[in-house]
Amino acid sequence: MDESKLFEYTPESLTAHPAPYSESYRFTHRRAPLRPFQAITPTLTELTGPSFGAEVLNANDDDLTRQHEGEPIGERLIVFGQVLDEDGRGVPSTLIEIWQANAAGRYAHEVDTHEAPLDPNFTGSGRVLTDAAGHYRFTTIKPGAYPVGGLDNVWRPSHIHLSLFGPSMLSRLVTQMYFPGDPLLPFDTIFNTAPEHSRHRMVATLDRAATRSEWALAYRFDIVLRGRRAARRG
Repeated sequence: MDESKLFEYTPESLTAHPAPYSESYRFTHRRAPLRPFQAITPTLTELTGPSFGAEVLNANDDDLTRQHEGEPIGERLIVFGQVLDEDGRGVPSTLIEIWQANAAGRYAHEVDTHEAPLDPNFTGSGRVLTDAAGHYRFTTIKPGAYPVGGLDNVWRPSHIHLSLFGPSMLSRLVTQMYFPGDPLLPFDTIFNTAPEHSRHRMVATLDRAATRSEWALAYRFDIVLRGRRAARRG
């Protein structure tokens, strides 16, 4: 039997995603497609891969505060949650990669020339695999806000970037996690390009039950991937 017929792919609705072009988000002006999108039939490779295992992880990939000789400067955080498919089931072995600015609002990257100090004990990147029920957990520090170069008094709120690979390339998600009550959120063009009804999905929730007393606050951030629907065998 043709294995490609064992899988069903339903094109997702784009109502929860930002439009490719936004008048207020000026960096989309050059990147937005000029022609309508064209649907391409997915192949078996796209429907069944990639697959990640523990071999992709290094020591302390899940703890960004222990990747160097000393501890980084900043407010220590626990970021945790569950990765779910479109039917609410936990997605195991999902590779989650994060990257972020340090507590002063600067990335450890040559492109970032913001006049804020670098932290020799903080690189700002990590990765983890979800467990059998789709749970994940990172230890990190709270990133600082930073100005957007070339724009007049435009600042990005504190945020953490996340990239996730679900059960197929078609369920990869790249998103950002924001913090509740951040006063810069109403002014952030990236946050506000998302439809209003879905913006709350990008804001983490303070979880006092998961907070470690006298050590770190904890924020819960659950993430929903579309998942893969298996068709009935003929």
